[in-house]
Amino acid sequence: MSEDVMPGDLTKGPEWKVLLNFSFPLLLANLLQQLYLIIDSIIVGQFIGVEALAAVSACYFVYYFVISLMIGVGSGITVIVAQYFGAKRYNEVQLAATSFIIFILFAGIFLSVGGIYFADDIFQVMQTPAEVIPAAVEYFHIYIGGSFIFLIFNSLISILRGIGDARRPLVFILISSLLNAVLCYLFVVPLDWGIRGAALSTVVAQLAGVVIAIVYTNLKHPIISFRWKRLRFDSKIFMQGVRIGLPTSIQQSAIALGLIALLGIVNSFGTATLTAYGAAGKIDTFVSQPILALCSALTAFTGQNIGAQRFDRIKNGLRYSLLISAIISISAAIAITFFGDKIMMLFTTDQEVITIGKEYLLIVCSFYIFHGLMNTYNGLLRGSGATFFPMVVSLISLWIIRIPFAYLFSEIWGVTGVWWSIVTGWVLGFVATYIYYKMNNWKEKAVV
Repeated sequence: MSEDVMPGDLTKGPEWKVLLNFSFPLLLANLLQQLYLIIDSIIVGQFIGVEALAAVSACYFVYYFVISLMIGVGSGITVIVAQYFGAKRYNEVQLAATSFIIFILFAGIFLSVGGIYFADDIFQVMQTPAEVIPAAVEYFHIYIGGSFIFLIFNSLISILRGIGDARRPLVFILISSLLNAVLCYLFVVPLDWGIRGAALSTVVAQLAGVVIAIVYTNLKHPIISFRWKRLRFDSKIFMQGVRIGLPTSIQQSAIALGLIALLGIVNSFGTATLTAYGAAGKIDTFVSQPILALCSALTAFTGQNIGAQRFDRIKNGLRYSLLISAIISISAAIAITFFGDKIMMLFTTDQEVITIGKEYLLIVCSFYIFHGLMNTYNGLLRGSGATFFPMVVSLISLWIIRIPFAYLFSEIWGVTGVWWSIVTGWVLGFVATYIYYKMNNWKEKAVV
């Protein structure tokens, strides 16, 4: 295919316009993906009860830990795909895509089986309130059982984004999200399947997304195909992706494990605090999606422009991204300040839960700007292939700062101290990341 008609090229055009055009579909897609958990939580909280909502909250952090290794490897393959695409080496793009899909299928099945087997032990170790464990295990068995479907779905989306296609993944996620919302209500309310119905609706919706994404890619996409005769595993390209993605895998796993450790502290304050933490955390994650979408766009943008040797465009793209990130962070903090308690009421009418959740949101959202700036720099570093340093910073900010401070602050201020430990990690992480970026070592990490 000629370069003139190649879709998804991020190496041409005004940097700010390219980033916004690419990040907007990413934002919508990310928001829709978060709706999986939010819709489940709203329906569970309103129609089943507080303990069931606490079970969903507990499952989220465990599930994130289980799949975090695969998410990290996926980020490495995305960078490989973007850099080969920017260098116009399209055969390697196809090999990278199929190598990753083959790996993720088998790894995802392994994780599903292991997660089901150890579910009960995991929640016991986390000191989950005894009254919450039965529902958490029931929900988790179904959710983790379908994790290989989730991983394949997100892998297909990551590959398409690596070649600059953000619009088709948005359509796939939209269809899957709408189906999830309909099925969740149907399974929980009219059919009265309880918490297992909420989990099953998500698995079925993701499976539909996988089928649609594969059919579209095979029929319509000019660069990649997942037809049986084109499925090839290239160990060299795959290991390049692992080299880039492994630090992110370790980082994601450490973050997930840290969240579980933090959850253990939160659990000691009772079911109401656990429920508030889970619900407010979903709001926090939802509100931060514009920043994360921008960072994902900057990663693909950086990868393609490194492949094309356009470092001038990378620096301009970073400058615009930092400005947009700061505006988003400040706007989100203002919105949460005025409407945080009202949003909490979507999940529950329990006043104690609402009060605790609002306090969490007020503290965390006040420091969004540091979270946004840190992730923006990390987006550039990952796109260049320099994933080791962001991993180190995450490990330090989480395990040397956030977790110890959470124990210390919670002894002094109660659960409020846990919220302050989160933002302390953000501030110090941003400072370290900025210093590394200014050292310019990231320019030497490219594959192409």
